[in-house]
Amino acid sequence: MQEPPYQDRRILGASRLDLPARSADRIRFDRDFGKRFIVFVDTEEEFDWNLPRSRGATNTSAVRHLPEFQSLMDAHGTAPCYLIDYPVAANPESADTMASLLANGRCSVGTQLHPWVNPPFDEEVVTHNSFAGNLPVEQEREKLKVLTEKIEAAVGCRPICYRAGRYGIGPRTTDLLSELGYRVDTSVRPAFDYAHEGGPSFLKHDARPYWGGLQSMLIELPLGATYTGQLRRYGRWLIGDGRSNPKRIAALSRFGLCARVALTPEDMPLRDVESAIRWMLKDGIQLFSFSFHSPSLVPGNTPYVRNSGDLNDFYRWWDRIFAVLASHGIAPASLDDVIEAAWGARATPRRQ
Repeated sequence: MQEPPYQDRRILGASRLDLPARSADRIRFDRDFGKRFIVFVDTEEEFDWNLPRSRGATNTSAVRHLPEFQSLMDAHGTAPCYLIDYPVAANPESADTMASLLANGRCSVGTQLHPWVNPPFDEEVVTHNSFAGNLPVEQEREKLKVLTEKIEAAVGCRPICYRAGRYGIGPRTTDLLSELGYRVDTSVRPAFDYAHEGGPSFLKHDARPYWGGLQSMLIELPLGATYTGQLRRYGRWLIGDGRSNPKRIAALSRFGLCARVALTPEDMPLRDVESAIRWMLKDGIQLFSFSFHSPSLVPGNTPYVRNSGDLNDFYRWWDRIFAVLASHGIAPASLDDVIEAAWGARATPRRQ
């Protein structure tokens, strides 16, 4: 679909977060903010990634392992943001675990919407509807409202940060977030394209934060992802959605010409992520966003952690990436730190 001109990117009056930002909308942090990183955890139910989505897959037993992960974050002075979906908030055991973590004040909570397990259940469970932004606006609004209120009741604080499950932000999502008092969205995944499934394409986005929403009051914090290699500037044409020519894509990566790298321990070797960080620093990126799915904390739940050896590698990955970040002078930031810095930079002239 051809991208609309910027002046036409308003539905119900809000500037959309799902479309690439204008230069004027970029968030330019003050020099004192330095180089920082933030960790997001897609805190969700377990399901078989090889099967169609099901409303019956709502087990959240992996959440009980989050305190161990939080201990690792504490050891490195990192305050992650847990993006909770409906099954996690609705299950008393997982809700209590999240409330206990939040009570310690060393993390924050956000929202993640998986439409197929989030009431009301008015839509058919098909791939198209797994992207919440594809739903009729009233359905998307009601699901988001129900989820927001459920999380607030479960953990004792109202979430202000949102991620669309499957990164399915849509043309009206920005308006709905503004209506419900959200301050941050983190649904944009640069360099990835879900159009072949009926979802959004983020091939024209990059990892730099930007303002959107009604009166530009919402902060978009894209997931950390970029192209690396000598031909990286042509990445969206050479790699596309990653499905068109796997042999060519593998060859481009093997010879260091072009690769698509996300900042995650899930199927991303440390050397590739370290390369991505170096390229992003050259691009002037100040904020590096890391993510993973909470079911990966238990072997067998995701394709990324299949056994105990993989789980050990998962934790070693984090220890090593913290050392890499420190070597580049990239310090941890909490969600509150980022919000404060964004608004501070907006309120005062940028220092050179």
